[in-house]
Amino acid sequence: QVQLVESGGGLVQAGGSLRLSCAASGSIEGINDMGWYRQAPGKQRELVATITRGGSTNYADSVKGRFTISRDNTKNTVYLEMNILRPEDTAVYYCNADLRLRAAGRIRTYNYWGQGTQVTVSS
Repeated sequence: QVQLVESGGGLVQAGGSLRLSCAASGSIEGINDMGWYRQAPGKQRELVATITRGGSTNYADSVKGRFTISRDNTKNTVYLEMNILRPEDTAVYYCNADLRLRAAGRIRTYNYWGQGTQVTVSS
């Protein structure tokens, strides 16, 4: 069964740090773009950061300079290092990835979401 499994969320004080991980498991031929999104209560899900297979990154303005996205292609894993956390960073963080899977003899790309991990920043 192909899935994305996140870990690393929790409760932290403002100014603190957390590191999120997301590992893709199952029969995967490869992974294209990976990213992190977040959804705060009463708000729409928003992009936090993305990274291509080659390592090019993109960040939301609100996290630039504080968050760093990285990936380990040998482990099918993407990370989000979050520093100088603020109460407004409180949200459920979701991993997203474009997975290349073999189906009916062909390799096709499918978009997957993780189950989400809660990040709470206290003031």
